[in-house]
Amino acid sequence: MSKPLTIADLKTRARRRVPKMFFDYADSGSWTEETYRANEEDFAKVKLRQRVLVDMTNRSLATTMVGQETSMPVALAPTGLCGMQHADGEMLAAKAAEEFGVPFTLSTMSICSIEDVASVTSKPFWFQLYVMKDRDFINNLIDRAKAANCSALMLTLDLQILGQRHKDLRNGLSAPPKWTVHHGIQLATKPFWCMDMLRTKRRGFGNIVGHAKNVSDLSSLSSWTAEQFDPQLSWKDVAWIKERWGGKLILKGILDEEDARAAAESGADAIVVSNHGGRQLDGALSSISMLPRIVDAVGDKIEVHFDGGIRSGQDVLKAVALGARGTYIGRPYLYGLGAMGKAGVTTALEIIRKEMDVTMALCGKRDIHTVDRSVIAETRF
Repeated sequence: MSKPLTIADLKTRARRRVPKMFFDYADSGSWTEETYRANEEDFAKVKLRQRVLVDMTNRSLATTMVGQETSMPVALAPTGLCGMQHADGEMLAAKAAEEFGVPFTLSTMSICSIEDVASVTSKPFWFQLYVMKDRDFINNLIDRAKAANCSALMLTLDLQILGQRHKDLRNGLSAPPKWTVHHGIQLATKPFWCMDMLRTKRRGFGNIVGHAKNVSDLSSLSSWTAEQFDPQLSWKDVAWIKERWGGKLILKGILDEEDARAAAESGADAIVVSNHGGRQLDGALSSISMLPRIVDAVGDKIEVHFDGGIRSGQDVLKAVALGARGTYIGRPYLYGLGAMGKAGVTTALEIIRKEMDVTMALCGKRDIHTVDRSVIAETRF
């Protein structure tokens, strides 16, 4: 097969290789998926200014995110069940990110554990935290992230109550998959995925099983997670988590100017403008439509990052132009991982970098730090 040229090419390959229940998990939103679609579609409404007869040599995409050097303003977003797109998925993605010079963020709901990822990386990665009612478990997670030398903690704010995702319910999603006739048919059509999975011992939620109270195996995990997401999460929790962690803190899930201003006063180091990839509140505004409003609301009080709908390097450049210091890709790297393993993650990053670099040049800019709203020709929302 020819080398993938776009993120869409990787998506097509991933669909062929990954069992439907896990591909759908990565590729779906909540309810009608209106917000999931808007995240992608609203990028097309942001138009760029083409410039000519300017020096386009010696271009640089290098920048920093919460003080950490990165080869371009992109990090790998925290994604649950990453290790079900490909065996040992989080470990492979973290290695690819490290080699490429971009941050990797491990989800609480990962298949590979914090310790697994630390065992295959030599540079610090980031850890994303969901707040559970069991505070001892949360404190233990934070301590484990410290022990693994994680350099930033990302606190997700918008999953206090789980949005309903119809595809997951219809597919009977579980990790590992249940042995039903329906699932057996799915797996039988994906032999390469199955062979890889048979070679690994990592098929459950590595950060939880054996660490949380009363969760010693996968059969007890589903009931625990259903009960543990804390609907009383508040700004007070941000304060004690920040104190317990003691390092760089990123708040993910900001989609409102009032919440952004509160986050700027919380002492956190950065916020992520995000609607959880359209997987929580369906009918919410797209992340890109809210980005400039939130940037204007907080000014220079806090670093602003962006997540949601990025499918190209042009999308990254548009987000940076509208005020994002850095961006996160979730689905693009999951498509690459599902399609080709570690090499697919690298391919996704290469596609993003090349598209961003060429677009920046054609907009008349040579350094990512000079990209601002002056490159935007027209925005309609």
